[in-house]
Amino acid sequence: MAMNKNTVLAWATWIMVFVGFALIGLGAFRYDDVAGWGFAAVGVGFFANAWVFNALKGRV
Repeated sequence: MAMNKNTVLAWATWIMVFVGFALIGLGAFRYDDVAGWGFAAVGVGFFANAWVFNALKGRV
């Protein structure tokens, strides 16, 4: 299986989506104080990065 640029970006997008969900889940269910808001904010940042990676597929 050859991995070209688009395949690498697709894998990176999915990994970042899963990590984003995990961070938001940690912020929502594990931490009840201010740290939970930080985890959730970083999770949203991972979603934003995944969106950019998805937009770059086919253009790089």
